[in-house]
Amino acid sequence: MRELQARLRQVAWLHVGPTGTYDELTVQAVKGFQGKRGLPRTGRTDTVTWARLMGMTREPGKWDLYAFGGQPAAEPDPRCLTGRVLCISKTSRTLRWMVNGTTLTTVEVRFGSQYTPTREGVFSVYFKSRDHWSTLYDTAMPYAMFFSGGQAVHYSSDFAARGYYGASHGCVNVRDEAAIARLFAQVRNGDKVVVHW
Repeated sequence: MRELQARLRQVAWLHVGPTGTYDELTVQAVKGFQGKRGLPRTGRTDTVTWARLMGMTREPGKWDLYAFGGQPAAEPDPRCLTGRVLCISKTSRTLRWMVNGTTLTTVEVRFGSQYTPTREGVFSVYFKSRDHWSTLYDTAMPYAMFFSGGQAVHYSSDFAARGYYGASHGCVNVRDEAAIARLFAQVRNGDKVVVHW
C-alpha cells in the first residue's frame, strides 16, 4: 500500500501520505491516474494499472515510504519513559512531550529531507530561543529548542502552509503554533530529546 501511494506521489496524483491505508484520497488518485491513461476509472489497482504506474516511476526508498505521512503512533520508545522528554518518532511523525512516562502533549512534526536528515539518537535541549533567526538559511525559527548542533524543534510556517509536501534542513518542524508556544514554555534546558524510527 505504501509503495502504491509513494508511486502516486511521484506522478503528482497524491499529495499526502503514504499512510498505508487505501483511503478515499488514494481511490481518487488511482481513478485520476487511470482516467489520464485511458484505463477504466475503477479506483482499484489492477495489474494493468500497477504495471503502468511502475513503468512511470522509480522504486521508492524508506524515505519515500515513511517521510510524508507516517504510521499511527505506537507505544513510545523505552528511552522516553523516564524524566522530561521530547519523544520524537519519525515513523508516526509525532512529537510527544512526556514527563515520567506520561504523555502531556502530542503534535505532528516533519523532518529534514534525505539530503539534510534529522539526526537520530538521544540528545538534550541545550539552548532555547523564542524569536530565533537562522543566519545559515536566512529564515525564522520561532520557539527554537536546539538539541543537536544547529538542529532544533521549532515552529514552521512552511509546514503549516504546505504540510508534508516539503521538508526542513534537518530540524523538527511543528505546524501548530499555539501548541509549540505552550511546549516552549514548559521545556527546560537539559530536558531529554529522543529522535527515533
